Amino acid sequence: MPKVRANLNVKVWIYKDSMKIGLLGCGTIGYGVYELIASKRYPSSSNLELVKALVKTPEEITMDFMTNNPDDILENDEIETVVEVMGGIHPAYEFISKAMKKGKNIVTANKAVVAAYFDEFVDLAMDNHVKFRYEASVGGGIPWINSLRQAQRIDNITSVSGIMNGTTNYILSTMESEKIDFDICLKSAQQKGYAEANPAADIDGIDIRNKLVISSSLAFSSYIKGDVIPTKGIRNISIMDIEYFASIGKSVRLYADARLENGCFACRIEPTLFDGTSPEASIYMNNNIFSLYGETIGELKFIGQGAGRYPTANAIVQDILDIIAGDRYFGREIFSEHPACNHDILKGKYYVRAGGNTEKVLEALKPFSPSKIPCLSFDAYVTSEAVSVDIHEALKEFDDVFFARI
Repeated sequence: MPKVRANLNVKVWIYKDSMKIGLLGCGTIGYGVYELIASKRYPSSSNLELVKALVKTPEEITMDFMTNNPDDILENDEIETVVEVMGGIHPAYEFISKAMKKGKNIVTANKAVVAAYFDEFVDLAMDNHVKFRYEASVGGGIPWINSLRQAQRIDNITSVSGIMNGTTNYILSTMESEKIDFDICLKSAQQKGYAEANPAADIDGIDIRNKLVISSSLAFSSYIKGDVIPTKGIRNISIMDIEYFASIGKSVRLYADARLENGCFACRIEPTLFDGTSPEASIYMNNNIFSLYGETIGELKFIGQGAGRYPTANAIVQDILDIIAGDRYFGREIFSEHPACNHDILKGKYYVRAGGNTEKVLEALKPFSPSKIPCLSFDAYVTSEAVSVDIHEALKEFDDVFFARI
């Protein structure tokens, strides 16, 4: 029987109507949090007080509450809750750890650091009798984490999945609707602020993998590390692929998928084809869709903006308000120390465009009985049903190959 550790805080949370906040990071999301708190437009948040906000350099200090010294927040006994919106893993990890050890609650939107240290943060919160909340780390303003938690209270969740990255969804849906190639759509996404100057985290699936780590770990009560998740992004997709998919009534989306069967889990992230009438095919621009399946509740879907200043800031402030209200349901993560991964759970047939070296690609695909798609001006194939991770492994050395699950 695996040893488990439950985050059952012994602190008694008494309702209070105010909270003093420290903000680590005052960029796009951080400033959105400041605006929601400072505006005093909403009665429920009118008694929140932003005491200090960390900025990177002295030159960025434009208001009295700003500082470039993190200890003005971490060592400040007046501050009860720290909001971390710096992004990245370091020094966010060190700051979050220090804050919890100082008895401060943590609210974060930082998916990368949560995915990397999820189990450690859960333990730190328990050991120091503080709250650790991360709703905004997955899905922006979509109430996904709280919905997982609520469903899990009286149900066994057996799958989580979805279109979890707005940048790639914007690119794919724009390619589809405007019939323009990947590079043009990526540049448009960068101009609109959906994609970074270095877009690798989005288009190579790293961002969506972090979100799947958090979602599946919470859903399956097992800390699932990103390195066990086969991941294929959309970097190599072409308008030729999009046009072929349209001709057979399909849309392609970058899709995350995790399932639990017989005590074992499997995850995958890959371009996936959907019928044009499906909910997933109807998700356009930078919107997201998240799905869960519970044994008694069945399937639930959540649709909305998965990123952006105000949707994400809204989720952060909601977390703060839940802490104030003494939300006794959150912070009860139970992680098995030895989760079992069985990649055989996830299978499918695959569309494969060979790229520049058809002969070698066909050799790699030989165990999967590739069948050439007729009447195309390029070399593309459909495989027999295969374990998804085996397809990923077979094609990982080919830089110009594109594949999608059918």
